[in-house]
Amino acid sequence: MTRLARPVAVIASLTVALGLGLGAPAARALDLGFLDPFNLFGPSDDEKAAAELPDPVRYEVTINVSPNEDDLQDTLEAASTLKADEDEPVSGSLGLLAKAKGDRRRLVGTLYENARYDGLVTIRIEGQDIATLAPDATFDTSRPVPVTIDVNPGPLFEVGTVRLDANGVPLDPATYDLTPGSSADSVRILQIEKRIVQDLRNEGRPFVAVTRRDIVADSATQRLDIAITLSPGETIPFGQTFVTGNERMEPGFIAYMTGIRPGETYSPQALEKARERLRKLNVFSTATIREADAQAPDGTLPIQVTVAERPRRVIGAGATFSNTEGAGANAYWEHRNLFGRAESLRIEGSVSRIGANTLSDTGRETDGFDYKASAVFRKPGVLGPDSVYVGSITGLREQPLAYDRQSIAVSNGVEYMIDDQQKVAVSLLAEYETVGTYLGENEFLLASVPFTYTYDGRDNELNPTEGFLAKLYAEPTYEIEDGTPFIKARGDVSAYLSLDERDRFVVAGRVGYGVIAGADLADVPTDRRFFAGGGGSVRGYVFQSIGPYYPPFPLPGTNPLFVDTPTGGLSVFEASAELRFNVTDKIQVVPFVDAGTVGDDFAPDFGNLKIGAGVGARYLTGFGPIRVDVGIPLDPGPRDGSFQIYAGIGQAF
Repeated sequence: MTRLARPVAVIASLTVALGLGLGAPAARALDLGFLDPFNLFGPSDDEKAAAELPDPVRYEVTINVSPNEDDLQDTLEAASTLKADEDEPVSGSLGLLAKAKGDRRRLVGTLYENARYDGLVTIRIEGQDIATLAPDATFDTSRPVPVTIDVNPGPLFEVGTVRLDANGVPLDPATYDLTPGSSADSVRILQIEKRIVQDLRNEGRPFVAVTRRDIVADSATQRLDIAITLSPGETIPFGQTFVTGNERMEPGFIAYMTGIRPGETYSPQALEKARERLRKLNVFSTATIREADAQAPDGTLPIQVTVAERPRRVIGAGATFSNTEGAGANAYWEHRNLFGRAESLRIEGSVSRIGANTLSDTGRETDGFDYKASAVFRKPGVLGPDSVYVGSITGLREQPLAYDRQSIAVSNGVEYMIDDQQKVAVSLLAEYETVGTYLGENEFLLASVPFTYTYDGRDNELNPTEGFLAKLYAEPTYEIEDGTPFIKARGDVSAYLSLDERDRFVVAGRVGYGVIAGADLADVPTDRRFFAGGGGSVRGYVFQSIGPYYPPFPLPGTNPLFVDTPTGGLSVFEASAELRFNVTDKIQVVPFVDAGTVGDDFAPDFGNLKIGAGVGARYLTGFGPIRVDVGIPLDPGPRDGSFQIYAGIGQAF
C-alpha cells in the first residue's frame, strides 16, 4: 500500500493582552532598512546624518604595531574608535583632533589592559604628532585626511609585591591569585579589587570601601607593585524595612515577602533574593530594594523598598489556525491583587478544532469542538515568602488521536522554592471524567496526589548554554469506582554544554523515562497512560502516534471511530540531541535527532524505537529564541506524514 504524504501542520497565532487602567507604552520604531538595500526609497539615516553634519571631514587611518604582534594588533584595532568609525565623517578639523586625542587615551588604556605599562602610542595627522598640534590646527579636507597610529607596546609586566590592608581583617592575596609573577593586566587587578570588596560585603559589611590604591610600574624590573587599603566597616544586622509607592498592596505584606528579617546579618544575596521574590508576585511594574546610607541609632541597617504597582485587572485574547487542527480561540481575565496581598484569580476559556474535519484527514474523525475552561487562584506567602498556594477548577473536552475525554477536576496545592535552583510542588487532585476509546466509553472518579521536584541549574531559561535541568514527577492515584490504585512516575534530565567562549556552538541533550506501577494497562484510564510523538517528544511524528495500536478494523462491541489508534502504555522512553550553532548574531541553525518508544508493561519496547530527525532555525530575541523546526519520521507509522513543522518561543528543551 502506498502511503500518502500527510498535510504539513502550519500554525499561525495572534494574542492580545490589555492591562486595564493604564495606557499602552509608546511603540518603538522598527528598523526596516534591510528591505531597501539599494536605497530605492531615498538616502539612509547614516547618509542623512552625514549630510546634516557641519563641515564633514573624512579620514583614513593606519595602525602600526612595532614589534608586530598579531593578537595585540587585532586588540588595538578593535579598541580604536578612529578605526571603528573610519567610514563616518567627523565635524571639522577640530572634531578630528578631538577624536584622535580620545583615541590615544583609549589605546593607552588598552595597553594597560594587556599588562603593557611601558608602551608608547603616537598619533599623527598629516604627519604631525597630535601632542604638538595647536588646538585650532586645520587640515587639508579636500581628500580623506591621513591618520597614522604608531604603537610600541613595550614589555609584558608581571605582579611584583602585593599588600592588602583591611584594618585587621585577614586577606590573603593568594586567594585571589594576586601573587608575584601572576598576570598584571589592569582589568584583572580591578576585578580582583571588586571581588575583595564583594567578599567583605558578603561577610555582612555594607560600608566597605577602598580608601587607597597605590600601584607602581617599575620599568627596570617589569613588575607592578600593588598596595590596596580598605576600610572594611563592621558587620551590621538588618533593621526595619520601609515601603513606599504601594497603592493597594499592604506594606507589611510587602516587607514580609522580601524575606528580610530584622536582626539577621546584612547580606547582598538576601537583598537580591528579596528583589526576585517581589518580581515573582506579578503585582509590581518596578520594585527596588536598597540599604540605607548609614546605620540607624540602634545600630541596625534600615532597608528601603520602593514599588510601583501594575494594573490590577488584565484581559487577553488569542487565535490560532492549523491546516490539520482547524481554528481556535482563547480569552482570559485576571485580577492580580484581590485582597491586598498579591492574591490572583485567572479565569480562562478556549475552544479549538473549529472546522478540523473539513480541513484535513490527518488523524481520526472527531466530533465537534475541543474546549477548556478554568479558574486558578494563587495566594503567595502561605508557608513563608518562598511559597504559594494554588487552587484550581478545570473543565475540558479534548479529542487527541488516542481518546475522547470530558473532565472536571479540582486541585489544591502548594509550590515551594527550596532555593534559587530547587522547587517542589504537591497538591490534592479530585477528578471525574469520561474517556472514550476503541474499547468503548468509561467513567472514572480519581483522587491523586501529584508531586513534582525540579532542579534548574541552567544559565538561561529560554536559551540555555550551560548547566542542566532535572524534573521528577510522581502521582499516586486511586480510582474510586473500581478501587484501583496505581502510581505514575517520570524523570527527565536535560543538559547543555557550550563548546566555545562565545556560546556560538552548544550541544544539548535530553533523556526521559516514565513508568506506571500497581495496575494492569486495562485498569489505567487511557488519558493517564504514556504516549510519545510530536513536539516536545519525538519530532516528525504525529502527536501520540508512537507505541502499541488497536486493530485497524472494528471488532464486535468496539468503537469504529478509534480503529488503528494508539493504546498508550505503562512505560515510555524518550531522548533528544541537538547541536545549536550561530550563523550570525541573531540566526541559529539546529540539527536534531529525537527517539522514543512506548511499552505496554514496565519496560519500554526498544524493539519499536522510533527515530525522528530534522533541522530547525532560531531567531534570537531579547525575550528568547523564536523557534521553527522541521522534523522527518525515519520510520513513519500509519498516522504519520512525510514531515511535521513546529513553532514556538524558546528552545525545544
